[in-house]
Amino acid sequence: MNTTYKKIFGGDQIKANRVELTLRDGNIIPICKDEGESARLAGFSTSLPQFIEIYVHKDEEVKALSLISNLEWDN
Repeated sequence: MNTTYKKIFGGDQIKANRVELTLRDGNIIPICKDEGESARLAGFSTSLPQFIEIYVHKDEEVKALSLISNLEWDN
């Protein structure tokens, strides 16, 4: 499958929100895919609730990865 978008992150909603905001601050508009929310809206459930995937256009992949690699996570 040939796509123009690349997955750069997968994780819980809190971290995904932080990644999304960081990318938007860097003038990158991400696509956020929430399978759990999609399933809920369709009337189903999923085994991975609150798991978010973030994609960016392949031309912005390097910049996006650079931006999120600088994030510090307080685990």
